[in-house]
Amino acid sequence: MAIKPETADESVNPIFCWTANWTNTFDGRKEDMVVMVNHATRFTVTIYGVKRNQFKYIEAKIIDAIEKTLLAMNLSRELVNDYLKQAGSITFTSNHDRKMTAQVNRQGLDAAFVVGRAVNERGGRLKFENTLGRTVSRRPVNYSNSHDTAFFPADKMIGALSKLTGKPTYKYRAFELLVTLNLEIYNATRRLIVCADMDFQRLHEVLQEVFNWKNYHLFDFAVYDNKAGEPCAYLVPNEESLLYYDNAVLLNGCKLSEYLSMQSRIAYTYDMSANWTHEIKLVRIIDEYRNDSPYLLEASGQTPPEDVGGIGGFIAFREIMLNPNHPEFADAKQWCGHWSPELREWNTRPRFIY
Repeated sequence: MAIKPETADESVNPIFCWTANWTNTFDGRKEDMVVMVNHATRFTVTIYGVKRNQFKYIEAKIIDAIEKTLLAMNLSRELVNDYLKQAGSITFTSNHDRKMTAQVNRQGLDAAFVVGRAVNERGGRLKFENTLGRTVSRRPVNYSNSHDTAFFPADKMIGALSKLTGKPTYKYRAFELLVTLNLEIYNATRRLIVCADMDFQRLHEVLQEVFNWKNYHLFDFAVYDNKAGEPCAYLVPNEESLLYYDNAVLLNGCKLSEYLSMQSRIAYTYDMSANWTHEIKLVRIIDEYRNDSPYLLEASGQTPPEDVGGIGGFIAFREIMLNPNHPEFADAKQWCGHWSPELREWNTRPRFIY
C-alpha cells in the first residue's frame, strides 16, 4: 500500500476502530478477502474478491463495504449515514494488540466458511461480495470460557449505533408475503415479512431456510401478471439457465420490489425434476417498517424431504411413514433420517431468518 502507518490514538471511540487482515479463503481460489472486526462490538465486515493491485482503492472499498453490510441488515439509511459521517476519513495504524489479532483470525475463519458456502451455492461464480459480514456477525462469540459471556456481534453493533446516532434503527419499506407450496394432499405455507428491496438471491436463501430445503438443486423465479396466464419474466441464477427461456434475466442485483406488486405474483421453483413450485403473493405493503427482517410470522405444513421424487413420490412416501407396520417403513425411516410427517413446533415459531 506504500503508506507509513500512524501511531494508534487510544482516545478514539472504539466504535470507529477496526482491525483488518488480508487473507486467502479456501481451495486456493484467486479471490482473496479482507476481514475487518470492530473494536467495540466484534462486528465483522468482509470484502471477498480483493487482489493486490486493488489496494490502491482500498479506502473506498472499506467504506463501501461497511455501508453496504449495515444496510443489508436493514438498518436505516439515516443511522448508517450518521455513523459514517461521525467516523470521518480512514487513518491506517499499526496493530500491536494480540487480542484483536486473535479475534480477527477467529472471525476470518468463520468468514471463510460463510464465503465457501456462498461460493458453492452459486456454482463457484461468486467473484466479489462485500455484505457477507452480516452472516458472520450473526454467529455467537466470546463463549469459550462461559456461555454467560457470549454475545452476537450484530446485536451489539446495532445497539451501539442506535445509542451513538440517536437515529431510528429501522425504517424501510417492507412486504408481507404469503408463500404456498401445493402438495395436493395439503399446502405448506409460510407467511413472511421481508424488505421490499431484498434481492432474489437472498429471497432464495430465505425460502430454502423456512421450507427446510437443503439447496441441492437448481431454481428460478417466474413473474406473472395476475391477468396473464404465461410468465412475463424469468429470473435465473446463472447464464446457462438463460438458454431455457426467451424472457429470462440473471437475478443478480434484481430487487423484489421491481417485480412483485398487488397486480402480480411470483412462482419460485426449486429442483426442476421434482418441480417444487412455491407461489409467492404480496399480502400487504408496509411503508415504514421499524423492525428487523426477514421475519417468519407463521408456518404450517411439512415440506417433503429432498429427492423424494416429486409430489407423487412424496404422497407414496408419506403414506409409508404414517404406517409403522408398512413393510417399507424401516427402510424409509432410515433414508429420511430426522424427517417427520408433521412440522415440528420449533419450525412454526415466529423468528428472524439470518
